[in-house]
Amino acid sequence: MVGYETTINRTTGECCVTLDLEPRHLNRHGILHGGMAATLLDVVCGNTASQFFDPEGHAPLVTVSLNISYVAAAKGGRVKALAQAKGGGASVAHIYGELLDEEGRLLATATGIFKRIRK
Repeated sequence: MVGYETTINRTTGECCVTLDLEPRHLNRHGILHGGMAATLLDVVCGNTASQFFDPEGHAPLVTVSLNISYVAAAKGGRVKALAQAKGGGASVAHIYGELLDEEGRLLATATGIFKRIRK
């Protein structure tokens, strides 16, 4: 529905989420909506956490906490979200994410805590 694309490198555990901005992704001021930025960061951080728990599969999890800092605005083009696992254990992962514009300019950062769900 949103239109983002998720790529996961199963070897390295790296995840990248890209989105080509359209008018539907912008707020009334014509810049990337904060909720959309948060969604992209949640997706990239969550997928990174999933790989942290299970590099060969896709571990189910929930977002426990996601803190976003908005740094700059984007009006168009493609944005890219990247994340890295910074620590954790068997059931909780700490993830850091960044949202960048086409020129590599930082738009937002995220720190998140994700909990693995065991079935």
